[in-house]
Amino acid sequence: MAFKEGNIDGVQVKTLTVHEDDRGTLIQTFRLDSLPEGLHPVMSYVSYTKLGVSRGPHEHREQTDIFSFIGPGTFELYLYDNREESKTYLNKKIITVGKDNPMLIIIPPGVVHGYRNISENEQGMVVNYPDRLYHGWGGAEEIDEIRHEDTGSDFLKDFIK
Repeated sequence: MAFKEGNIDGVQVKTLTVHEDDRGTLIQTFRLDSLPEGLHPVMSYVSYTKLGVSRGPHEHREQTDIFSFIGPGTFELYLYDNREESKTYLNKKIITVGKDNPMLIIIPPGVVHGYRNISENEQGMVVNYPDRLYHGWGGAEEIDEIRHEDTGSDFLKDFIK
């Protein structure tokens, strides 16, 4: 694929503020009044990724992901616009996020995404607040996911070229 560097329409990147005091740390990951109008998270999950391991790439047909990369760990987040009708079609973006750069990333449907834990010595944690239920209501629906890692293509190799 012929990717080009650039912003991706609909992807929102927001720096998260870390509040520290003698008790510890607090990070407000999102507020409903700071999300795009009509975007409503319906579930949450936390994943931990081992050192050097990648997750993805995949995209969703309808789901928007709302990722919080707050640490522990540091990630390279890989994004590309796979929406042929988009003005930023085939734009790609790599963002370093996590412990030293806490970010909220909103990824709309049709934007392919994957990430790799690039930490030196710790698992990385990611929190996601998607706007669709995994496997739908009661786990009875098809998963809204196109898994590019299952196609046999080397996404990261092609992406980083």
